[in-house]
Amino acid sequence: MNEENPQSEYSQQIAREKWEPAEGMRPLPWLNTILLGAMLMWGAFYITISPTGVESSYGDRRTLSTLGAPNSSATAAAKQVDGKQIYIGNCAACHQATGLGLAGVFPPLVNSEWVVESPVVLTNILLHGIQGQIKVKGMSYQGVMPAWNSLSDAEIAAVMSYIRSDWGNKAAPITEDDVKKQRELTKARTEPYKNEEEIKSGT
Repeated sequence: MNEENPQSEYSQQIAREKWEPAEGMRPLPWLNTILLGAMLMWGAFYITISPTGVESSYGDRRTLSTLGAPNSSATAAAKQVDGKQIYIGNCAACHQATGLGLAGVFPPLVNSEWVVESPVVLTNILLHGIQGQIKVKGMSYQGVMPAWNSLSDAEIAAVMSYIRSDWGNKAAPITEDDVKKQRELTKARTEPYKNEEEIKSGT
């Protein structure tokens, strides 16, 4: 350091330092400005040529035929209930995804007389449940089968049709009207069936 003039040396050090960066304003790139202007011009042009005074539902230029009633077959398909999904969500935990159940604990549905024979009996089981002993394919099962009467008629019909036609079962499907009829006939029952005789009685 210059001992004779320390102030001069200090000034030189300050002069070598760069200024701290500071925020400033920069104009938009010219390309962005052109694009923005083009978009504004197109918006104004589109508003000018668009028709006014018509219903908003016609705004996308749909024809009356397009706005007509939906295709009936497509509507029917949309209303169909997936019996397999209902089974997986409500039944597979006990009867298993294979329908084989657990020997001595949960009865099988594969080739079960309770599944493939009387649709009325199967409907009764799903509507009101079982709390007692039954025999399935020669083996006794003692336990509780919950009632699924909270499901709609269509859902019960769908899941019954599924288990009657999968895993090699070849029984006829069940209709929503079949379930509705049996629900009405057994509406007085407020508890699960206690034995096979009660289930088969249909009340």
